[in-house]
Amino acid sequence: MAHIVSGVRGGVTIGSPVTLVLENKDHVNWTAQMGASKEGFAPKPVTRLRPGHADLAGALKYGHTDIRNVLERSSARETATRVAAGGVARKLLSHFGVEILSFTQSIGTVDIGYEGVDSNTVTVEDIEASPVRCPDPEASKRMVADIDEVGDKGDTLGGTFRIIARGVPPGWGEPVFERLDADLASAMMGINAVKGVEIGAGFGAVEQRGSEHRDELTPQGFKSNHAGGVLGGISSGQDIVVSLALKPTSSITLPGATIDIHGNATEVVTTGRHDPCVGIRATPIAEAMLALVLMDHYLRFRAQCGDVVRITPVITAIKNE
Repeated sequence: MAHIVSGVRGGVTIGSPVTLVLENKDHVNWTAQMGASKEGFAPKPVTRLRPGHADLAGALKYGHTDIRNVLERSSARETATRVAAGGVARKLLSHFGVEILSFTQSIGTVDIGYEGVDSNTVTVEDIEASPVRCPDPEASKRMVADIDEVGDKGDTLGGTFRIIARGVPPGWGEPVFERLDADLASAMMGINAVKGVEIGAGFGAVEQRGSEHRDELTPQGFKSNHAGGVLGGISSGQDIVVSLALKPTSSITLPGATIDIHGNATEVVTTGRHDPCVGIRATPIAEAMLALVLMDHYLRFRAQCGDVVRITPVITAIKNE
């Protein structure tokens, strides 16, 4: 649980920085398990490099001889702070009518596709009804079965996950530097295990023709949202739609070939608490990062274009979508 220790009084921000503290209550158990001394130093350094992790790159960059110095910094524990900060951003965005939600689009080879679920109408209830947060009931059952099968074998699966922001007004973002889509992609790629980011139809746009991909306009609004709510780096007034691809984690109980920090050939087996599909846990992190980016762009927009007169008929048409 995050504790607010400054910047808020009586449920209202007071102008000073908002500071949140998260206590790792499992640290005592972890140090005891690792055989740490009272000073907190583990007597037995970790020297075997885990394939697919940051161990190799971090050890080479910083010269660490104990891989634990790398793996703890690259742990998903770090993302708890992002979720806490994102909660504050979401609270502020809700005052402007912005709602953020996410769901699972694919696990392994089971994929409902970009067009498989209408981002405009999917509800939180539809998402939470599924144990894997997939709003398609049949696909959800197949995903669960595949995760169970792979987990029983000690292996893992990757997946894609869609994050949606509704109610974002037009005008947030910049045409060249600080483009909204570029900042979103950067923020999402900074999440552990994310290997790909798409805005709107993303790579699926390659299979479309221009006549299909363009989001035609009518007095009632857009006919589609293949652009994902961003045009020329600026929000269009449609839903912001971002999809993430998360890799199958390499933290598995199946032995794998590797080397130690001395270059000797060895094997490694990862033990401890690990999920057969970490992507499902990543959705709150992605929602938080989306909220933080949008909050930044709201503040920039207010400072730069707060007094700009909008084209009223066009705004009305977009809102009538």
